[in-house]
This record gives sequence, structure tokens and C-alpha cells, in this order.
Amino acid sequence: MDSVSGSSSAALAEKQESKMKICRAEYRSVSRFIEHLRPTRQCMDTLKTQFPHLPPSTLLSIFSQEYQKRMKRSFARHHAPDVVSGYYQRYRSEAQTRPTDPVLLELANQVDLSPALLARVILECFLQECEPSVPASRPVLNNMLREPYLIPDLLLAKHVEQCTVNDCCYGPLVDCIKHAIGLEHEDILRDKLRERNLSFLDENQLRAKGYDKTPDIILEVPIAVDGQIVHWIESKASFGDDHSHQTYLNEQFWSYCNRFGPGLVIYWYGFISDLDCQRERGIVLKDGFPSDIVTLCHGPPRVEPEAIQLSCRTLLS
Repeated sequence: MDSVSGSSSAALAEKQESKMKICRAEYRSVSRFIEHLRPTRQCMDTLKTQFPHLPPSTLLSIFSQEYQKRMKRSFARHHAPDVVSGYYQRYRSEAQTRPTDPVLLELANQVDLSPALLARVILECFLQECEPSVPASRPVLNNMLREPYLIPDLLLAKHVEQCTVNDCCYGPLVDCIKHAIGLEHEDILRDKLRERNLSFLDENQLRAKGYDKTPDIILEVPIAVDGQIVHWIESKASFGDDHSHQTYLNEQFWSYCNRFGPGLVIYWYGFISDLDCQRERGIVLKDGFPSDIVTLCHGPPRVEPEAIQLSCRTLLS
């Protein structure tokens, strides 16, 4: 499961009508346009105006991924001790002279740093200033970012909340939305399978059986999609770009293929079309639940490599 933030019900309704995979040239056009945008709610209006033919959920997913890459590239620069100290002094000065203005949000846009990430930096400086001998712990920081009213300084609490509410890529609000949308798409996948009377085990059932790393769905009877055999399905409520897809291949998909056989990955918000190039090796990509499913007959159960090794050791002992 993976997901992008946005309006849950609207995004799901939209995806039922509009499925999207795009060519690499168009993806590059979108990513280049995104380079100078900030992670504000208004940026989505700009993207929708520039690319009206693409679903808003696809644009938001691409923007989120590209912006996170930008933040990773600039992490060291923004977190150098002298830079952090400068940000904190600028914030304190602006908050004192303009207490009713969203000064922390403005500072984030000026220095090109995610508002939620800057709020975390400033909050950590504030806590360190309050108790110099006790470094702020991660749980304390996370709790205060989730519940700004826990911050002793009421003005800072207001400014932190403004940052987390207006950041569409980072922060506790975005994390909650992403998680909810990911679960909702898994529900859609299960409903689609039930509508077609396909027997399956989901991730929770597989974990109860002792599996530690599993796809979202294992089909008890394999299916064929576009003539390709499918034993498992993985739901990704995000856009499939080069970086994310390669990461998933290395960390998830290849191990699923080795253990369970060939499978299907659904990128609900689309993907770069030429990434669907691993079918001969057992991975099919789709941007929605496939309509051309063929149900196969029960075959012999797939024997996992661990079981084969165990049998060999038993025979040799």
C-alpha cells in the first residue's frame, strides 16, 4: 500500500471515470513545471490550469513526489547549524513585529522549505531554548506537531498549525490523509475481487498465517490479465514514476515474484507508460482494476524455495 494526499471521496470517484498513464515526455513536462511551485493548496489550482487534461489526483501525486525529491536534495543545506539558527532568529523577530501574520508560513516560502518541515525545525529550536540541557525527543516533537495546543508558546502554536494545515506534502495531516486513502483503495480492490467471485487472502490474513512481507492480495486461484498470469496484486494509491517504481521493484515486487509467482501492480493515479516493461519477468502494471480478467483453473500449489530447501535437507539427513 502507498498513497497520496487529497480529497478521498472525490479522488476515488474521479478515478472510476479517469484512468491515467502518461508518456515519458509528458511526465517530464509536468515535472519541469513543478520545479518552482511551493507545496501550498493554491499550487494545485495552478497545475490544473496548466494541465487540464490530467486528473487532479495524478497531478497531486506527481507534485508530491517531485517536491519530496527536492526537499531531500536540499536537506543538508537547510539543516546546517548556522542556517537553522538564522531561521529561528528570523522567525522570532518577525513573530514579535507581526504576531497576527502567518510569518512562519511566509518564511518557509521565502527559503523554499516545506512549511511542515520548517515548523519542525523552529519547534525543535524553541524546545532547545526552553531546556538547553535536554534535547527535544522525536516523540515530543511529533506530539506537538500533531497537537499544536501542547506547545507552551501560544503564538508559536498558531504558526505551527498554519504550516501543517497549508502543507500538501508533509506533516501529520498529510500523513493521516495518505494512510486513509491507501486503505480506501485497498477496500476498493477487495470489493472488485468479491464482485467477480475471486477468492483471495489479504495482507492481514497473510500476516496471521505467519508471512512477514506480503503483497496486499494473494489470489487463491490465479487469473490472467492481458494474457499474463497473476498470483498476487499490490495496490499503490500513488503515481508510478521512475524513482518510486524502482524502489518498489527492489524492496517489494521482485521478492513477491520470487515467493508467490507473477503478479499485478495497480498504480491508481497512473504511471509512466514505458515502466510497464517487466511482464516477461512477472510484473504487470495497470492504472485501475483490469476489466479483461480470465479466471484460471486450480493448479498445483506453488512450492516456495524455503520449502524445497527443507525437503532436500530432510532427504539428505
